[in-house]
Amino acid sequence: MPGAQVSEQAVVGDGSTVWELAQVRENAQLGAECVVGRGAYVGAGVRIGARCKLQNHALVYEPAVLGDGVFVGPAVVLTNDRAPRAVDPDGALKQAGDWEAVGVTVAEGASLGARSVCVAPVRIGRWAMVAAGAVVTADVPDFALVAGVPARRIGWVGRAGLRLRPLPGRPGEWECPRTGARYVEEAARGDEASAATVTLREETPMR
Repeated sequence: MPGAQVSEQAVVGDGSTVWELAQVRENAQLGAECVVGRGAYVGAGVRIGARCKLQNHALVYEPAVLGDGVFVGPAVVLTNDRAPRAVDPDGALKQAGDWEAVGVTVAEGASLGARSVCVAPVRIGRWAMVAAGAVVTADVPDFALVAGVPARRIGWVGRAGLRLRPLPGRPGEWECPRTGARYVEEAARGDEASAATVTLREETPMR
């Protein structure tokens, strides 16, 4: 749209819209049918899948990677510096090469609520949901609903975005109230165990 700043080195997929005052930096890649809201920022080299929505004033700093169908709410921030400083220990202004950027990865279908912050490096799992105002400092499992500062899992959500309900008499099994899809809890294994003790997998497809 008029007033948007899109680098000539950026790739913007077919059917995507970049609204006024948004900035898409060089070598950024947006998939098809994306929406980048007013005043949003997409850093250099950021990769965004198809059918993603970045709401107004969302800040996605490089080297973030977003899968297909990701929702980034208004004023969300995806950081990229583990030890941010404006200056070196001697007081000299830091330059681009004086720090190492680390990114946030957001998997397919996940949603980041308004004004949430993801502190890199973290991974937001498939179809997970981060509540508005949450501060994410650890990896979020697939289908997890997290909230708070720092964010903690408070439940599970399905692909429809609704909180799953437990199945009576079947501990660890959950159902989506809209689609009827069922999910089963599993103990985390390997590297996942440090971020969460339980994960969720889809047991049956939606009806």
